[in-house]
Amino acid sequence: MLERGHQYDGKFKFEAWLFAIARNLVIDWQRQKKTQSLDALTDPEQGAPMEFADEDDPSPLHLVLSREQESTVQASLGKLQTIYREVLLLRFQEELGLAEIAAVLGAPISTVKSRLYRGLEDLRGLLAEKSA
Repeated sequence: MLERGHQYDGKFKFEAWLFAIARNLVIDWQRQKKTQSLDALTDPEQGAPMEFADEDDPSPLHLVLSREQESTVQASLGKLQTIYREVLLLRFQEELGLAEIAAVLGAPISTVKSRLYRGLEDLRGLLAEKSA
């Protein structure tokens, strides 16, 4: 404003003229700025290049949603009848095969299969109630 004050003619509002000067100064400043590559960006605390999250790592949102889903499944498992819950836990948590589950429970494989099927159906129903 001090450098260009002699150019103000009073035809427009002073604020508009002042805004135009500020705008032009910002444009000049942007033109003078040098572009930086992503490699040049550094973490100011460590002085090391910025590290971006690995695409294979789960995002924080994914971790939170997984924990919520896990707690919902655990709560629903707690509501199942014991005979269904134990078959589901042996199958999916302990990763035992049907023959191994039958040996643990001392029951025929056909009983293990029917308990597994009914347990999954009951669990599916409980989870549907939670999401509704």
